[in-house]
Amino acid sequence: MKSLITGGAGFIGSHLAEKLLDMGQEVYIVDNLWTGRLENIAKIQKKKNFHLVVETILNESVMNELIFKVDHVYHLAAAVGVRNIMDHPVETLDINVKGTETVLRLANQFKKKILIASTSEIYGKHIDHTLSEDDNRVMGSVKKRRWAYACSKTLDEFLALAYYDEKKLPVVIARLFNTVGPRQTGRYGMVLPNFVQCALLGKPIPVYGDGTQSRSFTHVSDVIDALTKLMAEPKAEGDIFNVGNDKEVTIKDLALKVKEMTGSHSEIEFISYEKAYGPGFEDMERRCPNIDKIREIIGYNPTKNLTAIIQSVIDYFKE
Repeated sequence: MKSLITGGAGFIGSHLAEKLLDMGQEVYIVDNLWTGRLENIAKIQKKKNFHLVVETILNESVMNELIFKVDHVYHLAAAVGVRNIMDHPVETLDINVKGTETVLRLANQFKKKILIASTSEIYGKHIDHTLSEDDNRVMGSVKKRRWAYACSKTLDEFLALAYYDEKKLPVVIARLFNTVGPRQTGRYGMVLPNFVQCALLGKPIPVYGDGTQSRSFTHVSDVIDALTKLMAEPKAEGDIFNVGNDKEVTIKDLALKVKEMTGSHSEIEFISYEKAYGPGFEDMERRCPNIDKIREIIGYNPTKNLTAIIQSVIDYFKE
């Protein structure tokens, strides 16, 4: 079995590459190293079944050659992180829309099975209950840049399902909720590594807004296990699955727990969204998945609780 991972030098992609290699697969990754890093793949870069191509997924001739070679495509490449999206809206839309269109079109040309990594941001400002795959979406104004990422990934999902329905391309869509663990950095607004780094360095821990907004966090090892099982399950084709943890925590409580577990004397500093991201920024008050559907089809159940997740990030940054 040969697999291609777009965005394979990224946080999630590098862990997925390791798992596929451990499963005996030959692994190709393509990454432009915008947010991906060579150090993420340092342990596997010299393995004979591993191949790295440093290129953008917008390069159609390169993607054509790579997709032709493989059996499966894991499409993880995307502009990610709130900070990135606010600072680089054109690149966000280019990569997330044009890039996905290119990958899907070429996967269809060679009829290669493809998994599209989507996002919980799809649900927008939904707060009424845990989020199920068929729920309506609640989006903010197009004048608020915050929603560009969610809208671009929505289009990705529509396009993927269109290829499945019209072209019979075997497609699986995984909506990832907050995925965390070793190798993730706080550089682009990722909350947990940012909190841990600040706590270990004795710097103020920055909480945006009043900290009552809640999130659910899933360890990257649970996420990649879900992705490989979804790819292997024929019944998952043409469908969408939440991949996450159904236990939620407020951001303020997360900061307090990080402070406690690191033994830090850092203060928790509350920063307005306007100061952090500029005027008119909107955030999601709650984001917690219903995981009944993925549990039923592949027996998915997260194995790491919040304490274990935080500890793995602490250990990574201490190293």
